[in-house]
Amino acid sequence: MAAEPSPPPSTRPDSAEAGSAPDTRDAPSGARTPQQRGTGTAPRTRTRWRGPGAWPRGLRPDLAVVAAAGALVTAAVVIGGAIEREHGTLRVHWPPYYAHLEPHLGPGTPAALLVAGAVLGYGPALAARLRWRRLLPAVWLASMAWIWSLAMVDGWHRGVENQLTSAYEYLQEIDRFADAGAALRTFTDHILLHSPDNWVPHVAGHPPAAVLTFVGLDRVGLGGGPWASAWVITVGASAAAAVLVALRALTDEEHARRAAPFLVLAPTAVWVGVSADGYFTAVAAWALALLALAARSGTGAVRAPRAVAFAAGLLFGLTCYLSYGLTLCALLGLTVLALSRTLRPLPWVLAGVAVVAAGFTLAGFNWWEGYRLLTERYYEGAARIRPYSYWVWGNVACAVTAAGPAAVAGARRALVSAARTGRQAAVRLRARQPGGELAAAGPDSRARLAAVVAAAVLTIAVADLSGMSKAETERIWLPFLTWLLPAAALLPRRGARYWLAAQAATALAVNHLLLTGW
Repeated sequence: MAAEPSPPPSTRPDSAEAGSAPDTRDAPSGARTPQQRGTGTAPRTRTRWRGPGAWPRGLRPDLAVVAAAGALVTAAVVIGGAIEREHGTLRVHWPPYYAHLEPHLGPGTPAALLVAGAVLGYGPALAARLRWRRLLPAVWLASMAWIWSLAMVDGWHRGVENQLTSAYEYLQEIDRFADAGAALRTFTDHILLHSPDNWVPHVAGHPPAAVLTFVGLDRVGLGGGPWASAWVITVGASAAAAVLVALRALTDEEHARRAAPFLVLAPTAVWVGVSADGYFTAVAAWALALLALAARSGTGAVRAPRAVAFAAGLLFGLTCYLSYGLTLCALLGLTVLALSRTLRPLPWVLAGVAVVAAGFTLAGFNWWEGYRLLTERYYEGAARIRPYSYWVWGNVACAVTAAGPAAVAGARRALVSAARTGRQAAVRLRARQPGGELAAAGPDSRARLAAVVAAAVLTIAVADLSGMSKAETERIWLPFLTWLLPAAALLPRRGARYWLAAQAATALAVNHLLLTGW
């Protein structure tokens, strides 16, 4: 059995679901690929339109999956509202979101519209033309502007100052860490609901690195809600730059640049500003970015890959001590190593993780004991009555809202591409062809991007099926959802601004129609 033949690269349209462009991530700027040499001009890759009313290849399935996502969200709202009114078991005010339905405008509304308009008008061109070293800080600053403007839609006090000072949040427990050593040694004694002086929900629900971050800010004179929110937004916005770094190392610069505007105008920004999960997202993203750099070989490889791998391990270790559930980032890390086809960084990464784990263990905190007690407390609280039968798909409705329609459509293409690549690899292995193990050049850049997105989908699926995330996944899954956003780079170039506008419209609609809890 042989793999299905595919059209030659020079005739395959840009909107094809599985890209076939040769890998040029390490080629010097302006260099032409072997397929382009001798032709005089580069092959046309723009989608060909076949007259009025014609559809570019693959657009119908894209729109269909977006429509299905919309139907899923509608069903989650309608059915969830009925369940909550009749039984009160979902424990959220406007299912499936942890939010109130409260249409409103705010001081951030004009700023949000201005940022969205600027990115729509100039973002794709700037992403294509700016020098790489300038693009990264530009994306970070643009993402920060988008997050701040959305947060300010709810006003300064409600949207920023008081977001991390509620009765559920980390700042409520700052005073109990006057003796940080004693607090760490007895941390697990206060996790269960019936334990004396039990921690507030967010402190009890996370390892101590989360609350220690805000304790540290307080110790250096940056205490209180405004500084905590500024920290979360500033650090959280850097996740967009981290994803770009990883994409360039794993795929190529072109796909990273195409993804840049979508990483800025992401609906996930609604929940990055401001929840501590935005901060967690950035730490996890930089861990994966450093791992991708450490695993890269050839032109563009870092000078000290072992040191970079060790730094990635330190951040992976910190990630695990910020949130128990973020251990699932290991699936994304393994994907990075698989795409790079090397295990060289792994010992150094594990060494970095071990340093962080040893530090917390020697300080008196037992991660495994904390996780066991958290699971017990989880089912002592709202999770005990929240029905799995609703949240196992209601969570997905939250996820597609936070990721946005462009990410949903791109993820469909990524899954199709990943499935096709897997089938072709299986055919080669069964036929025992020389390329059966892996072609010398490996999968092309679009296939590698598709693999990263597919790994993010798998990570979300594992988190969902585990039952340890019932509700609030629009913020809890931010570290995973961020890796769905680059899927938009798999969509056709023609029409990219429409998809980008859909992303911005989703974020603006959510922030102006709902008063979110984060």
